[in-house]
Amino acid sequence: MTLYAESSAVVAWLLDEPNGRAVRDRLGKAEIVIASDLTLIECDRVVIRATMVDGLTEADAADRRARLNAAAAHWNVLRISGEIVERARQPFPGDPIRSLDAIHLASALVARSAAPGLELLTLDDRVRAAAKRLGFSLQPQ
Repeated sequence: MTLYAESSAVVAWLLDEPNGRAVRDRLGKAEIVIASDLTLIECDRVVIRATMVDGLTEADAADRRARLNAAAAHWNVLRISGEIVERARQPFPGDPIRSLDAIHLASALVARSAAPGLELLTLDDRVRAAAKRLGFSLQPQ
């Protein structure tokens, strides 16, 4: 299985949220994981916010960053290229789509052109709905 790892799913795994175990299982079973620079940025920002606002200790934050970095070292990380920006600026099924979601969807479309059968790993209902209309198989199911 080849997965595009969208931020909502990775955050759930990283912060041990209720669906985090299912995400971890999918990531562990995937032969190839593709993520966007945006996934890493959003995950880092969530850890920073959890430290500043939600009381996550610095030690726990460091552990979560290390876990993310260790996993991402095995992922194919897509840069936010001009091609992705141009696609994100275009309409998506189910619009209106938020800007960052459009970048994820555009990234997944670009990734799918290189990895047929790419499945989208996301927990975000809006991203799931748009991705389904774009013909993606979704994880978790």
